[in-house]
Amino acid sequence: MKRRIFLASSASAILTGCGPIANALNNNATVQKVLASAEGLNHALIGTRGLAREYRESDVDRNFRVNGFAPSDSRYVTLAASNFAGYRLLVDGAVDRRHAFPLGELRALPQQTQITRHDCVEGWSAIGKWSGVRLSDILDAVRPRNDARYVVFHCMDNDGMGNLYYESLDLHQARHPQALLAMRLNDAPLDAAHGAPVRLRVPTQLGYKSAKWVERIEVVGSFANIASGRGGYWEDQGYEWYAGI
Repeated sequence: MKRRIFLASSASAILTGCGPIANALNNNATVQKVLASAEGLNHALIGTRGLAREYRESDVDRNFRVNGFAPSDSRYVTLAASNFAGYRLLVDGAVDRRHAFPLGELRALPQQTQITRHDCVEGWSAIGKWSGVRLSDILDAVRPRNDARYVVFHCMDNDGMGNLYYESLDLHQARHPQALLAMRLNDAPLDAAHGAPVRLRVPTQLGYKSAKWVERIEVVGSFANIASGRGGYWEDQGYEWYAGI
């Protein structure tokens, strides 16, 4: 099992690189089959059973790198201009208590702060001080039904062709003690570029799992019928669903 995990991790590291070799491996069906076969094993034995390393205040990157662009559609711009006064985080789907949380209600819930490292699939990393609500507390409030298996995060940004960004975790990942709905970064409210007003923060997985600009959390039994059915915007393009570090 250790050898299988090592092979998958090594191949994944190569796939995140650039150039002809990486392109050839990305298009190699055998390599993709190895990665897919190890994904479930990695999920079971790594990430969700342990904690991501937490750092000291002196380790924090105060100019935390921005990746991507804030949504530019009129609805998001209007929300941002009002300091997100009209924002509601809708949590629905396979739950007993569907609820829309205003920012004030989210801020009134118990807050957690963590200093953890964000690892981007592009090869860079940064350490940030994140504060927000444990995702498990939100799930406890809405009470997922017995048929619930996954938590899907619908975001306010799109790719310019109308495809909204989304991500997903299974309920076990979502209840990880470090899985956070972050509202603050480095002791300040999130700005638009970093995911305001609410973003997911999952330090045990690669950065694309930590979706920004989250507007709706949908609890589902399956994500097969959402977009292309692979559990996330980048996963629909061929990235791994689990993406554990």
